[in-house]
Amino acid sequence: MGCENSKHRADAIEITQEDASNDRNIQDGLDRGRKEEEEKVKLLLLGTGESGKSTIFKQMRILYGSPNTEDDLRWYGVVVRKNIVDAIRQLCTLIRRLDLVQKLDEESNDGVIEEWEDATGMTPRQAYDQLIDYLVDKTKEELFPEVDEASDWVGTSPRANAIINGDSRLFLQHVEAIRVLWQSMTMKGVWMKRAQANVNDSHKDYLQDLTRIASSDYVPTTKDILITRVRTTQIIIERYIFDNIIFEVYDVGGQRSERRKWIDCFEGVDAVIFVAALSEYDQSLSENKRVNRMMEALDLFESVVKNRAFLDTSIMLFLNKKDTFAEKILYSDISTVSHFSDYAGNVEDFDQGVLYFIHKFEERLLDDEFKDSYIHVTCATDTSNMEFVLSSSRGIIMDDNLRKSGFLGSDW
Repeated sequence: MGCENSKHRADAIEITQEDASNDRNIQDGLDRGRKEEEEKVKLLLLGTGESGKSTIFKQMRILYGSPNTEDDLRWYGVVVRKNIVDAIRQLCTLIRRLDLVQKLDEESNDGVIEEWEDATGMTPRQAYDQLIDYLVDKTKEELFPEVDEASDWVGTSPRANAIINGDSRLFLQHVEAIRVLWQSMTMKGVWMKRAQANVNDSHKDYLQDLTRIASSDYVPTTKDILITRVRTTQIIIERYIFDNIIFEVYDVGGQRSERRKWIDCFEGVDAVIFVAALSEYDQSLSENKRVNRMMEALDLFESVVKNRAFLDTSIMLFLNKKDTFAEKILYSDISTVSHFSDYAGNVEDFDQGVLYFIHKFEERLLDDEFKDSYIHVTCATDTSNMEFVLSSSRGIIMDDNLRKSGFLGSDW
């Protein structure tokens, strides 16, 4: 019996040591998690809708995250095709609103149209009528043809809803009509007025590359992915590791209806990147046509920099879409917009125009401590530009965090 009791005591000691080891492992894991949580950098992307926040978010994944899967690429494929349908739908509606259908008739009867008929068998007016009928006027129940998904690499995506997949199929059915209307002289004039219909500027790249996007073996390129437009309706979080530091990046919807969710992200923020689109000085909000987009961005920026939650937070300003801005100022004078009638720079001068809007944002600050290094003029679809900007921003954020912790002097 004595030996048996000794065995039980040995087992008890062995179990206790095992439990202690497990406890230490659990505690070590908790300590590592706590340290990781304390050392991570929480980065928040804010700005108005369609300013380019989500594009910057996608650039971060391209530069620092995992590559896209086949499922991701198919999802982006149907979104690209839907974006084209959305753009043409808006442009056709603008043609009708501006009463330019007669110009399509004139263009169709001026003799130049023979080259169209050789290639497609339809005139710009016929293309417009087809697109108005199937993309604008028909109800959703009448839309969405079937496609042979076995012969098309993209097909449909289980991640997309019925409308996105349906519009993707409509694109394949009406791509030739889209091509004819897009290449018409009437459409070239309408495109210059696209701000009136809030058409995404970058979707011009899709419309100029319809053959590739309609091909059965189409796979979206990096640029295709960057310029896709899907409204952000939830908080999206990604984690990246830069120089052994975890950056937790939050992308939130910029439309007014989505901003009530922002407060959920404010706690513990180390840095904010506020994104505003330079090119939107002559555009109005999708949700309120009476509100100028740039004025909305200025008001929102002011509310962010003056928010008590961000008093000790690094805030950087990305003035985005510089490429579209450079193109737009050639035909849309800044000073003709009532909100910016005080612009006294040269009409087509890019640098003067940018400096003017930088000053507009600086006027909304609490003080004059917003450093020039915190302002970046960007093109979110240009990966090399964004790599440089994000690298610079990362350095600013880390320096600011070290300064707040007392590891750097205030005049560093």
